[in-house]
Amino acid sequence: MNISDFDYHLPPAQIAQHPPAERDASRLLLLDRATGASQDRGFRELPEILRGDELMVLNNARVLPARLFGRREGLHAETPGRNNPARSEFLAASIEVLLVRQREDNLWEALVRPGRKIRSGERIVFGEGQLEATVESRGEYGLRLLRFHSADGFAETVAQLGHVPLPPYIKRGDEPLDRERYQTVYARQGAAVAAPTAGLHFTPQILERLRARGIEIAEITLAVGLGTFEPVRTPELEAHKIHSEAYEISEAAADAIQSAKAGGRPVLAIGTTVVRALEDAADKAAAPHAGGPARRAPVPAGKGEATIFLYPGKPFRVVDQVLTNFHLPKSTLLALVCAFAGRERVLAAYRHAVDANYRFYSYGDCMLVR
Repeated sequence: MNISDFDYHLPPAQIAQHPPAERDASRLLLLDRATGASQDRGFRELPEILRGDELMVLNNARVLPARLFGRREGLHAETPGRNNPARSEFLAASIEVLLVRQREDNLWEALVRPGRKIRSGERIVFGEGQLEATVESRGEYGLRLLRFHSADGFAETVAQLGHVPLPPYIKRGDEPLDRERYQTVYARQGAAVAAPTAGLHFTPQILERLRARGIEIAEITLAVGLGTFEPVRTPELEAHKIHSEAYEISEAAADAIQSAKAGGRPVLAIGTTVVRALEDAADKAAAPHAGGPARRAPVPAGKGEATIFLYPGKPFRVVDQVLTNFHLPKSTLLALVCAFAGRERVLAAYRHAVDANYRFYSYGDCMLVR
């Protein structure tokens, strides 16, 4: 399957650069995945659009202000002479660090810019010295493994010094408003470095209306990583090495999903991150039965690493409906939506959204596929 099969034209002016004035003011494109029929609706209509017996699954991951600006520190030793004893000159250079993935409490994979000359063992200092990082090793695509040190605690210091890690297609620096708006209203835990953007449209009032309609809500946690923006570097989609993301499914969420499936109630995933977590957990639970026809599988509680790669031809075992934002051309996330609803139908819906002047990507409008 060629990655060019997942391309579409989008005028740059339709890439949302700021959030809407109100979270729930976004437009919603309703797509019937059986027929391809679509309707232009508003997100505020969501409680009335749904049947009323769905199980809605949210990703409650909290976004870390993962973009840090510091300075590189090193020592340059001068050659000693008879009248010039050896001495060292302090050097400092500005540097940007973008946290990518947490390995341990204070150990992170990160993108470092400019990073070409940064060697293992070097130190990076942030702020007035409240936070320091030591480069432990180098990886592919500019990644470095950094160990952080802070007297006041890593999370607390990063919250003070860090900047919101807006995606690269938002062509501006972060602003104070982004601290609130690039975070869902139900964000509770974890250390995600990108937002589960399908959830950005929800308000407490919308959630209350959904519950009043009889819709059950469950929460899981998936630490969204920058791998979600990783470009496909191979002509064949299947040859792409998909990124992994850590997730945790609570006992309560697993029980709610099992009950919904047993009762014939639809499972509505809010965002592709929820899709990946649930389908990965179910796929691994079904692994002992591999080789036979695709089957439904329970979603076990516990922690895991989402390594599943969903593209057309892959089965879905758990999710029946998806609320999602619009995704980049030739991306793994667009391939996931095409796997769920069919490539031609999804791309036709995207062409309609472009023609109807929908706003795209993280701060843009959304689509409900069912």
